Amino acid sequence: MLESCQNAQERWGGVHRLIDRWLQERQELVKVFRSLSDKPQAPSANEQDLQRFCEVLVDYVSAGHFEVYEQLLNEAKAFGDQRGLELAKQIYPRIEAITEVALAFNDRCDNGDCRDICLTSELNNLGQLLHERFELEDCLIEVLHNAHQGQSALPV
Repeated sequence: MLESCQNAQERWGGVHRLIDRWLQERQELVKVFRSLSDKPQAPSANEQDLQRFCEVLVDYVSAGHFEVYEQLLNEAKAFGDQRGLELAKQIYPRIEAITEVALAFNDRCDNGDCRDICLTSELNNLGQLLHERFELEDCLIEVLHNAHQGQSALPV
């Protein structure tokens, strides 16, 4: 039984640490976003800040898609959580659409096209979309992970 509990801790404790690290990355993203959006919008003057924001943005969305979501879905499948899996199926397309907008913003900045766009407007739009994404992600975490925390200490 102790071995089963240890295996569960290794299995789902890792998911918890992954989520914690990801949420810390989210805080960094918000901090860098605020720093960038609080400055007067002269793209050439903010080039370094903009580059840092894009780096953190891409890291954050990539971690979500290639690490966190996959682990959350695996956890839900392991617990037979059909409600959670169905919710993820409904939410994920919207998160994916927001990711596409974020990556397109990054691509424009990488290509040097940020001078040609209205950065203030782009940042405002992206900020609203990121806020929506954070709410959707929080919902996924609540339904796909937190709902199973009490069960994860039980033998798997």
